[in-house]
Amino acid sequence: MSSPTGKVSLQIFLLILSLSTVSGVPEFTISPDRGTVLTISNSQGKGCQVCTGSGRSRRCSVSLSLKDNTPVSLTFDCTRPQDVFTVEVVQNIECTVKSCSDHIVPADSGSLPLLDFTRRFIWNLKASAPKAFKIDFNKAGLRQINPSERCPDSHTYTLQVFQTTGNVAVGKYCRTGSITSAQILNQGRFTLEIPARQKLQSSQFDVSVGEEIKSLARVSLTLPKGTSSSELLSPNYPDTFPDDDVMEWYFQVPQKHRTAVHFLNLTQPQCLKKETAVEYHSKGRGALVLGLTDVQPTQSQGDFSLTLRNCEMDRRRSGSPGLSLNIKVSASSTTSTVKCKVDLSKLGGLSLHIDKVRPASDCEMKMNSVLKEKITVTSTSELTFQDCLPDDVNVTATGVIGCSDLKDCPKTPVPLLVPLLPSCLPAPLSSVTWTLRPAQHGTVQLTSPTGPLKQSLPGQVCNDSILFKVAEEGGGTIGHFCPRGVIRKIQIHTNVSVTWLSNMRGRMQRTYFKYVLNASFEKEIPERYIFTVSPVKDTPVLLATPGWPVGMAFYSTVSWIVSVPPKMEAHLMFPNLSQPKCSNRHTNIRVQRVGSPEEDYSRREDEEAEPEITVPESFYLNMSNCMPERGDFSVITKITLQKAQNHLLAILSVVAALLAIFVIVLVVVCVVVRKKKKKLDHQVDVYNPNGTSFLPGANGHPKSDDESEYHVYASIEDSLVYTHLLKKGAEIGVYGDFDTYRPFPGHSDSQKPLVSKNAGADDTEVDDPRPIRPSSQPGPPLPNRPPSHGQSLVDNELYQQRKQTQEGDSSNLGARMEPEGGN
Repeated sequence: MSSPTGKVSLQIFLLILSLSTVSGVPEFTISPDRGTVLTISNSQGKGCQVCTGSGRSRRCSVSLSLKDNTPVSLTFDCTRPQDVFTVEVVQNIECTVKSCSDHIVPADSGSLPLLDFTRRFIWNLKASAPKAFKIDFNKAGLRQINPSERCPDSHTYTLQVFQTTGNVAVGKYCRTGSITSAQILNQGRFTLEIPARQKLQSSQFDVSVGEEIKSLARVSLTLPKGTSSSELLSPNYPDTFPDDDVMEWYFQVPQKHRTAVHFLNLTQPQCLKKETAVEYHSKGRGALVLGLTDVQPTQSQGDFSLTLRNCEMDRRRSGSPGLSLNIKVSASSTTSTVKCKVDLSKLGGLSLHIDKVRPASDCEMKMNSVLKEKITVTSTSELTFQDCLPDDVNVTATGVIGCSDLKDCPKTPVPLLVPLLPSCLPAPLSSVTWTLRPAQHGTVQLTSPTGPLKQSLPGQVCNDSILFKVAEEGGGTIGHFCPRGVIRKIQIHTNVSVTWLSNMRGRMQRTYFKYVLNASFEKEIPERYIFTVSPVKDTPVLLATPGWPVGMAFYSTVSWIVSVPPKMEAHLMFPNLSQPKCSNRHTNIRVQRVGSPEEDYSRREDEEAEPEITVPESFYLNMSNCMPERGDFSVITKITLQKAQNHLLAILSVVAALLAIFVIVLVVVCVVVRKKKKKLDHQVDVYNPNGTSFLPGANGHPKSDDESEYHVYASIEDSLVYTHLLKKGAEIGVYGDFDTYRPFPGHSDSQKPLVSKNAGADDTEVDDPRPIRPSSQPGPPLPNRPPSHGQSLVDNELYQQRKQTQEGDSSNLGARMEPEGGN
């Protein structure tokens, strides 16, 4: 039954929208229906607020809940509240052992202002034990998608189960599919999410009392007549299925149809108790229990159920995987003949290839009435398939895009689209390969229309349904990539093949084009590969050399242009580094800041790499390979963006500490010197050139002009006492010539006698203590220093314009010579 109170929608609110503008701020009058709660909340938790009332009674908050069918006027203290607020409509539905209180009936009021908000409709459902509650998805049904996928019509449904051990995500769904109903034990939640500015498409799902099930959920599917394939995912996919739990799927199979089950992307846990298993139950046949890695059976005909059982997992071991898998169920008529017309003009310039991959199967393929094992469609053709299951054939597409001269190349990026194939084909498209051939002095540039890309690596795995491989034409793989990463642009200086691969082969790929990449042809670049990267704060990113884990091609070069925002710094590590033994040239890893002529870091294969490098600005990371004698050059670089430390403040702190220590030492030295000086002042010798010495006192010897204060000494060397004797000795020829140091004019201070080096010589030579003056002759030449052994970094639109140095051939490696102060 359906009542007006059960309709959960924007009409439920009865948004009596008097969109008026008060000082440019939108105002709404909202009246929620009874039995529903409308919540308007700021997803950012700060900034814009929603307000009720006016004047002194005005109240503002980042969230507001309304109920009880009471009209409320709302205003926002910002001009675009739809950018930060989300609207949620919650309704509770309870089921007794006989009936349920309401149905799930989303409907749209057509109120334009609330269409600008992201809306989420939530139905909380509760069953009465021992029964479950059941949701029927009417004739159109639903189909399950990967959690990272979005629905073509932007209407995304999710189903959750509430257990005492935690919430379990049964799945994420789009409209139109083979899933007809779901039963949930105890409590659950059904959610419909619609993005901003998307009008709600009306539908109704009936809620009723279910069966006494023994699993957390039971999902039922009705397979269509003819050839079909359905994709299902284990609960919480790609995360682990709940510990020691059970999930069930029930399949209604048309008459004279056979089905086949295959498990894809399987991960199994370490079990403490029991074992993981799958059970098959069908009418008139006993239960069949198999392991997850066993060959799954082919059902000749009739309905059947599939039950997945998890063990008690050992999650204490680090890196221990849980249980997750993708279940593919294929169905076909036992005597089915399907005629299929393929119009090549709708394939976007691609050729279609259909290969029979199971020779022992009953599948027969014909093109224009001619029996074939392989079919290549290059023009409009009539195809016939008899008893062909999805696993019997493989469907691929290929195309070539190129130009002989740069001026003849496409001026705008070429979109690489996965084509829409006719549903009469026995299997969906498994891959599309585009071969991109630039001009002789050109470059292929790849960008994603949906945002930066991620490289698939250990610890950074792609779980998306979109995965593509980039390789050199006729050569090795450059890498595997998927959406939601940090690589904004890939540039390759050679012919390239781009292959889109499907992780989830299912009917969803028949419904719409997939926009994979944009390809453009640009001017020549000096490197073989260039990646433009924009890391995100506190999110480590892994970058691998082309071809990883296989080494780079001989003499090839690769550069990453890494953007570092202001007040941030990048931390580089090389957690996986493999170096070869070079027979010619060297491998090199270099880091250089954008706009700086100096290298921040440079290492060859015969030098130990730093454990971590910190770069405070945008920089180039350049790597080049040698001609290996043995081994390969392959590197994984880990880059983490963090807030920059205030190095100036740290330096000032150190300087202040050193200054304080210096002041303390200076004070101590001064105190010690003063004490020592006072002690010496009690008894001082006075030198009298007339030969009479006396002690200082009140009635001391009177001073003349010639006996000024520079005759008074705190201490005197013995030689000074006998200076007058030395002078007399010089006059009578006993001593040789000597210089006298005169600190003041007209009088000589202490001077030691200078002794001749050769006493018996006629000309007496005396050491001269005067300072040595600089020679006018030039000094010895500076040593020649070799130029930097490194190759210049990549030169493109972000690089500083500088002359490219040409690599020279070197037959002998020799020892590395570096300028002083270098790396």
